[in-house]
Amino acid sequence: MSTSPDHQPGDALEIAVATLTAASDGDLCSPLCAAVSMPGAVVSTLGSPMGSETVCASTKLGARIDEIQIDLGEGPSWEALRTRLPVTASDLQVDGGALWPGTWAALRELDVGALFAFPLYVSTLGIGSIALYSMTARELSDADIERMSRLAAIVSSTLLTRALNRLDAPDDGAREEPYSRREVHQATGMVAARNSIGVDDALLLLRGHAFAAGRPVRDVAADVIARRLDLRL
Repeated sequence: MSTSPDHQPGDALEIAVATLTAASDGDLCSPLCAAVSMPGAVVSTLGSPMGSETVCASTKLGARIDEIQIDLGEGPSWEALRTRLPVTASDLQVDGGALWPGTWAALRELDVGALFAFPLYVSTLGIGSIALYSMTARELSDADIERMSRLAAIVSSTLLTRALNRLDAPDDGAREEPYSRREVHQATGMVAARNSIGVDDALLLLRGHAFAAGRPVRDVAADVIARRLDLRL
């Protein structure tokens, strides 16, 4: 990463730390991009207890990258959360097919060159991940990875605090998150009731149909809710 005398990596890191620390309810992605000069970032919660959902994405492409991983239940972001270690895929045109075949194929179609994921967790509580991406193959230095791991700890605390604050806030239904997967949860319940199966199997059925049709799970969920699609076993 090239730097100029008036903009050193340490400066970018400290700016990101200060911005993220103050971002109780603000954008988390922009400071992460700036900290290591990456063109795109995504922050997401994955699995229980917070559910799988995009928290922020710096671009529409980033939102799509995250949606693919959430829909398929695999990818660098999931692996980072599972292993509690950074995951580096510096050249997606070459590597990744053996580990995440569905996600790898989808990302190659989007011409994503590199993807890096960092786990988000507090103590034993898994929260989600940060994903950084580039349209070209590139590496992150050891120093960059160390910086991102430090920032990931701040983001983890921020997301946990936000979740706890929401528990105390009245739910009037007025606020809708831009990447909400509420329709997926609703459709999963409908499919489960329709087929007398558990919600995990119902979600698998939704994902399977979406994968076969080459569509996002959220789009398939919208069809189920609107009764344009009846998923039966």
